[in-house]
Amino acid sequence: MELMLYDTYERALRPFVALQSGAAGLYACGPTVYDYAHIGNLRTYLFGDVLRRVLALNGHAVRHVICITDVGHLTSDADTGEDKMEKGSRRTSQSAWDIAAFYTAAFQQDIAALNILAPAVWARASEHIQEQIDFIAGIERNGYTYRTGDGIYFDTQKLARYGHLARLDIDGLRSGHRVGLGDKRAATDFALWKFSGGPQRQMEWDSPWGRGFPGWHIECSAMSTRYLGALFDIHIGGEDHIPVHHSNEIAQHEACHHHPPARYWLHGAFLQVDGGDKMSKSSGEFLRLATLTARGFDPLAYRYLALSAHYRSPLTFSWAALDAAQTALNRLRLAYHRLPDGGQPDAGYQRAMQAELNQDLNTPRALALMWELLKSEVAGGAQRATLDWLDQVFGLGLAAWAPQVLAAPPAVLALVAARDQARHQRRWADADTLRRAIEDAGYAVRDTPAGARVERQAASMISNE
Repeated sequence: MELMLYDTYERALRPFVALQSGAAGLYACGPTVYDYAHIGNLRTYLFGDVLRRVLALNGHAVRHVICITDVGHLTSDADTGEDKMEKGSRRTSQSAWDIAAFYTAAFQQDIAALNILAPAVWARASEHIQEQIDFIAGIERNGYTYRTGDGIYFDTQKLARYGHLARLDIDGLRSGHRVGLGDKRAATDFALWKFSGGPQRQMEWDSPWGRGFPGWHIECSAMSTRYLGALFDIHIGGEDHIPVHHSNEIAQHEACHHHPPARYWLHGAFLQVDGGDKMSKSSGEFLRLATLTARGFDPLAYRYLALSAHYRSPLTFSWAALDAAQTALNRLRLAYHRLPDGGQPDAGYQRAMQAELNQDLNTPRALALMWELLKSEVAGGAQRATLDWLDQVFGLGLAAWAPQVLAAPPAVLALVAARDQARHQRRWADADTLRRAIEDAGYAVRDTPAGARVERQAASMISNE
């Protein structure tokens, strides 16, 4: 069964043909670790995880690399402003090295909570400075660089296909930026190595061009080559990477190796919030995964929500949408655990589901088939085995989840069930009344990602004194 992927570079669906039979190299642009990741960032890594799982489903052993940007990402794509790590250091009154370690660990915890498979390599930019220097030297040898007062720049005017990924109007960009370029020759030129200048930086290194630090884009060229080779299968990221970061990566690679780094380029769409705005760290206001769990939502409810939209389509986040995803996930979990063990996957549903997943990761259609399966006359054991097979891709951890056992009398459990229904129907006043009735019966109810948990209250808590 052919796997079709939408390649941004070609603007077309293309059959996936691996460079090496039975294997696939996958590189993902990672976070800039000056702050927490928000749930919009995490949507991109969820899409990458589904891609990795679908590749495995199709028989490919995946070597997955995620970069960690802990140096060189300036606050402006025009190579101006300060390094985001230095800015984060000033905000937190901690060293740039310490905040890099802290936010990297926080990101990895979010990844684990969402059941995203860990990559084969976490590639940190600050640990690959020599590789970046060597890559810049290769670009320089081929005549694509020039020196300014603040760094070594890439001369995009020497590369005929610069901007092809984004279909950039290069002439329009250059004519519209005749002022404010500083020493740059063209608006599209970008920094490969920045000189430190001014006060001593926390993150700076010696190089053949002077003491400084690498530009943002060079890290991915150097590290993808180090771990996947000069030509690998798939490069992924968010759609915001298309016009600048990924266009510049391709330019660097073509200047050094005479071809783009990857054969397929896949990009995930933004997560939007009510009102249509994309979620952004630069605004200073964003939702973290911890914000969701603090409200009692299971992290995997957010994973379910992401699966409900195609990765190339915008997804609008709202608390109502997340609540619906949590409800659907809990229904799925309960349905799964009511099914008997011991069956074999249903071949017809397997084929249909894989056909949808192989059509550019169409998870919404695969989800619809999953619910159709649960309503079908397929034997219960076969239904469960088919769900186990599908969960290799969905990653919802169905087999690992267990229903909460509530040690409470039937009358109290009936109140809990009625309260759950009232909450799902958003009848908050009724839900509060039912909570009080549960408490009057001597029990405390606590909402958890797995559902309501009821506990016997201590005598002092229910005393009338």
